[in-house]
Amino acid sequence: MTTGWPDAGKAALTARTSGPVLPRRAVVAGLGMLLPGSAGAAAPHVPAHVHAAAAAHHAAHPLHAPAIVGRAAPPRPLVMLDPGHGGKDPGAIGISGTYEKHVAEAAASELQRQLEASGRYRVAMTRADDRFIPLEGRVDIAHSHKASLFISMHADALTNRAVRGASVYTLSSKASDRQTAMLARTENSADRYGGPHVHADSPEVQEILASLVTEETRHGAAHMASSIVTSFRPRIGLLQHPSRHASFVVLKSADIPSVLVEMGFMSNHMDEAALRQAAHRMVVAGAMVQAIDRYFATDSMVTHATG
Repeated sequence: MTTGWPDAGKAALTARTSGPVLPRRAVVAGLGMLLPGSAGAAAPHVPAHVHAAAAAHHAAHPLHAPAIVGRAAPPRPLVMLDPGHGGKDPGAIGISGTYEKHVAEAAASELQRQLEASGRYRVAMTRADDRFIPLEGRVDIAHSHKASLFISMHADALTNRAVRGASVYTLSSKASDRQTAMLARTENSADRYGGPHVHADSPEVQEILASLVTEETRHGAAHMASSIVTSFRPRIGLLQHPSRHASFVVLKSADIPSVLVEMGFMSNHMDEAALRQAAHRMVVAGAMVQAIDRYFATDSMVTHATG
């Protein structure tokens, strides 16, 4: 009858059930070799079938060195980058016709390159090509990756073309100012491109999502926003009040600190011209890396990131 067992298992079973039993004296003599003062004792004869059984067992159950947990490096935090808009949603359209979705993707790709080059982080993107993703879907992607930090990157537009400069936004049920309220409405309406089944911008959904965000998450987002402003200030032009807040749907993760970075305004010809340049996007990404380093250097943030 065929048992389906491996040959090594058959050999071990045969050796245990059909081989001769060692005499008690032989067993005692063998143990005596391990006792102090018994170095000169003669080794007992061990039948060949016993050697074969031991070899078969070792082959089937090899020993492995134990893991040295105390010396294991802590897991690198995962930073989720979210290039705004995409696909059928172009985002803001600049004075010269530049699409915000392309600027956001290019800047996020450069930031990903610099973060990965540092060796300190793992990085994922909500989109790495020109595709449409609903706002809530972007948050879901961050959760599926167990992200430690979520950064949404944008370059919006205003009716006042004279306004220029970068700014950072965190979540709040009320907008910090009229301009920010308008930006939040524009960003939250992006899901209109997803058809009637997407309702992330409804007031009811926004209120429910906002109530789920923990105080720790809000504190982490505020800390990250402050770090970005500090890094941007000496090298990138900022709005007069660069730290702002409003009810952005894409920032409503309950347990992942999230910020939205406006790198400039496509409605301003100087901001648009700068964001079209790879050199400028490298400077923006470099400042972002410095801000992320500062964020994770804080003990409480590292605890949050690594669990």
